[in-house]
Amino acid sequence: MLEGVKYLCIPAADSPSQNLTRHFKESIKFIHECRLRGEGCLVHCLAGVSRSVTLVIAYIMTVTDFGWEDALHTVRAGRSCANPNLGFQRQLQEFEKHEVHEYRQWLKEEYGESPLRDAEEARNILATPGVLKYWAFLRRL
Repeated sequence: MLEGVKYLCIPAADSPSQNLTRHFKESIKFIHECRLRGEGCLVHCLAGVSRSVTLVIAYIMTVTDFGWEDALHTVRAGRSCANPNLGFQRQLQEFEKHEVHEYRQWLKEEYGESPLRDAEEARNILATPGVLKYWAFLRRL
């Protein structure tokens, strides 16, 4: 561990049966607080494909009005191998249907209006020509 660096370690297996949803709130809080302080936040797992991506997608969904698929496309714009396992995808779908609105409200009550322009930046990422071509390709699959 590095001195002066804050860590949040979440023990979780990359298994479709792993309940990652129970870690969403603490992960969202940690990421958001880092960003509000103007600090970077490294979210990683062994391969950077499934677990970490799922937590980042949940964060993006909470700070924007994006559903899980648009949030995934946003992540893939920077990390093309991003691919939550099917169990995590189902958890993100359930989060979108049943919980994300409560999380958005909680975040606003906890931190007030955000000075970050997340929705605008995410839309700009999705609007770049390369991403649009990639997205069109994915929809054909």
